[in-house]
Amino acid sequence: LALNFPTVRIVPPKWLGSKQNGGILSPQNKRQIPPPISTDFVLEMISPTDNLKATQDKMKEYIDKQIKLGWLINPKTRHVEIYRQGQAVELLDSPTTLSGEDVLPGFVLDLQILGIK
Repeated sequence: LALNFPTVRIVPPKWLGSKQNGGILSPQNKRQIPPPISTDFVLEMISPTDNLKATQDKMKEYIDKQIKLGWLINPKTRHVEIYRQGQAVELLDSPTTLSGEDVLPGFVLDLQILGIK
């Protein structure tokens, strides 16, 4: 029995680094989007200080770089934007769960766990 899972990496912001510690997203490394890691899926959650348009642009660039599925979650508005290869962005209003679809088969994210109700 062979199991094939998509490439999924959880990269904590501390690992990505800052200007001071030379992380992979630091100016010394000429910030690359996506970061120089391989993945099929990306999740971005908007923080109160994030710029929505800039984050949407980053999500589009992720998809342009061959990431297969992306979720942009806005906890304040309870909107989720779903980005997929070759498709228009899908906007969901107050979903309770998100499906990993064929990229993460069987995976379902319960948004209430994240405090999004």
